Amino acid sequence: MISIALAFALVAGSQDTCASDLGPATAWVGLIDGGQWDQSWASAGALFQTRMPQPQWASTIQPVREPLGSVSSRSVDNVTDVTSLPGAPDGRYKLVTFATNFAHKKDAKETVVLSCETSGWKVDGYFVR
Repeated sequence: MISIALAFALVAGSQDTCASDLGPATAWVGLIDGGQWDQSWASAGALFQTRMPQPQWASTIQPVREPLGSVSSRSVDNVTDVTSLPGAPDGRYKLVTFATNFAHKKDAKETVVLSCETSGWKVDGYFVR
């Protein structure tokens, strides 16, 4: 399993800012699909940004994603709501798993970890296997 930048954001303030839609996860993987490394970092959660400096993110994700090729299909496979994760403060999280076919890797599973922050859902982890 390839593990990329698993970081968790601290939950601050009201959790009412987080709707139950998956738009933030879908939009974020779209940035990754387009090679928009800096934009994906900028839209990620606070702790993601703290633990993964922007130049390091680009140099970490690019050699993992580019060899996979373009996305030929992606669908939501599973969504799990949790209130705790190993190494993370208790909070409100969503684990969004996509069934993804890349040009050079069929039947991949992408997992996006969302955390509820004051501004809404933010990406705080990404894995491809």
